[in-house]
Amino acid sequence: MSKKTFEINPGFSAEVVAEPGGQHLNSCFSCGACSGACPVSQAVPDFDPRKIIHMVRMGMEERLLNSDLLWYCSGCRSCVFVCPQDVSFADIMGTLSNLALKKGYVTEEQLVEKGKAAQVQRDLCVSCLTCVRVCPWEVPKIDESGVAVINVTDCKACGICVAECPAQAITLNESEDERLIAACGNN
Repeated sequence: MSKKTFEINPGFSAEVVAEPGGQHLNSCFSCGACSGACPVSQAVPDFDPRKIIHMVRMGMEERLLNSDLLWYCSGCRSCVFVCPQDVSFADIMGTLSNLALKKGYVTEEQLVEKGKAAQVQRDLCVSCLTCVRVCPWEVPKIDESGVAVINVTDCKACGICVAECPAQAITLNESEDERLIAACGNN
């Protein structure tokens, strides 16, 4: 079996630090508090915040930004409250996700397919504004034609708008991490 090799980008860590949300990366001293508090790492063993920060520092841009690991973070921010250095791993994950999109490692369509963003079926939307009112992140907007739109890069895939839409015009695919968590519960 051949092992896939990835390029190393020695400037990747500096690139992450320069992006909004990544500014505290270098404050991390790898204590592991974030990994211990992360509920996702309990269900998905490959998701380890300390390991992800190490991958950034090692310049493993291609391997990390191509990985589904980026999309497992639930954004719960449990890691933020336990970090003695105020690193804000959740913000770093947001930065990495944005870099993956910006650099073309993933497309907006792929995020919708992976269940990491909701999508409005324009022909079903009745412009009731329910999604606009219920989203805690203010992601859904009404466009110039009077139909709801969801910015894929801002969507947290929480499913609130999907559950509340009276016209059932908003969909959210089941994500891979939901499938993994469900599989863990069946064992």
